[in-house]
Amino acid sequence: MKYFFGLVFSLVFFFESQAQKQRVTAIIEQLKNPKDKNVLVIAHRADWRNSPENSIAAINNAIELGVDIVEIDVQKTKDGHLIIMHDEKVDRTTNGKGYVKDYTLDSLKKLFLRNGMGRVTYHKVPTLEEAMLAVKGKVMVNLDKCYEHLNEAYAILEKTGTVNHAIFKGYYFTPEQVKKDYGHLLDKIFYMAMVRIDEPGSQKIIDDFQTLIKPIAFELSFKNDTSSVINQFEKIKERGSRVWINSLWASLNGGHDDDRSETDIAGSYGWIVGKGTNMIQTDRPKQLLLYLKARHLHP
Repeated sequence: MKYFFGLVFSLVFFFESQAQKQRVTAIIEQLKNPKDKNVLVIAHRADWRNSPENSIAAINNAIELGVDIVEIDVQKTKDGHLIIMHDEKVDRTTNGKGYVKDYTLDSLKKLFLRNGMGRVTYHKVPTLEEAMLAVKGKVMVNLDKCYEHLNEAYAILEKTGTVNHAIFKGYYFTPEQVKKDYGHLLDKIFYMAMVRIDEPGSQKIIDDFQTLIKPIAFELSFKNDTSSVINQFEKIKERGSRVWINSLWASLNGGHDDDRSETDIAGSYGWIVGKGTNMIQTDRPKQLLLYLKARHLHP
C-alpha cells in the first residue's frame, strides 16, 4: 500500500512538472513569435496588491493569476549578492533604513517586507536566485534595474537553468552602446530595447536596433499619443520584435493607463491593444487578463 501511494504521488508530481514546463515553453514560443495574436501580460513588481512587492509570495500570486511574465527589480548588496528590490534604499519596502548597497545579504535577510499599505509583514527579501527558482518552469521574468549587473545575473540564471526564462533590458541606450557593453551575451539572451517614441529620432533608433541587435521586444513609452511611431507598431512586429506598452500610469502611455480602465476600459486597454501592442505591463493583472480573455487575446 505504501508503495502504491508513493507511486501515485510520484506520478502526480511528474505530470504537474510536465505541465509547468509546457506552460513556460508556450510563453517562450509566443514571445518569439511577434505576429501571434495573443497579448502577453506582465505583472509589475509581481502581484503587489495582495502581497509585498517583489516578494516570493507576490510572484506566486501572479503565477496563480495566470500572467505570462513577472517584472522584478534587481539590486546588489554590500557583499555582492543580487537581491530583488525596486528602490536603492530599504526604507519604503522594509522595516529597515538605509541603502541596499550598505547591507550584507545576512543583514538584509533579517528585515521584513512591508505590504502596499506600509504595514510590516512576515515576508523576507528574496535573492535573484530564489526568485528564479520560484518561477522556473512556470512563467518568464523581466529583470529591471539589472543592466549594470547583467553578467552576474546571467551566471545565476545559468546556475538555475533559467536563462531562457528572462527578458533583460537596458535603459534608453543606443544599440551601439548595448553591443559595446554586452555584445558577448546578446546571442544568448532575450534582450528588450527601451525607446521614448515622442522624442525626435525615435523611429531611427528603433530601425537601428532592429538592424544591429534584433531585440525580442521594444518597451515603448510616450507622454502623448500623437507620435507617428504608434502607427508603425505593425511594422516593428513584421521585422521580428514584439511591442511592449506599460499601462502603469498615464505619462507612459499617453493617458491610456490602468486607472483609466476602471471607468473607460475601451480607452485604456482597448486603445493599447487596438494599436497593435502585444505585450502589456500592468498593475492590474487580473482585470487585464479578464479583458483579454473575453476578446480571445489570451489563452
